[in-house]
Amino acid sequence: MTTAFNVFESRRNTATGRLGFAVLAHCRAAFVEWRTRETLRAKLAGLSDRELLDFGIGRGEIDYVSSNRASDPRGAVLPP
Repeated sequence: MTTAFNVFESRRNTATGRLGFAVLAHCRAAFVEWRTRETLRAKLAGLSDRELLDFGIGRGEIDYVSSNRASDPRGAVLPP
């Protein structure tokens, strides 16, 4: 009886371990995405108004552009 219990217990620990790694991987991916967004926001904020207009965005659109990198504020979809 204890052998069967140990087999089930080890499976439960393995599943819990995988879930823990999945949560850590998700947290890491979210952190990397946040850092990428912040880096882009800082680089765009460092540009002059004229340079931003060359890209077709205004200073007030920096937060939107950095948060929604997959879309263009003018309506065109950018490639990934």
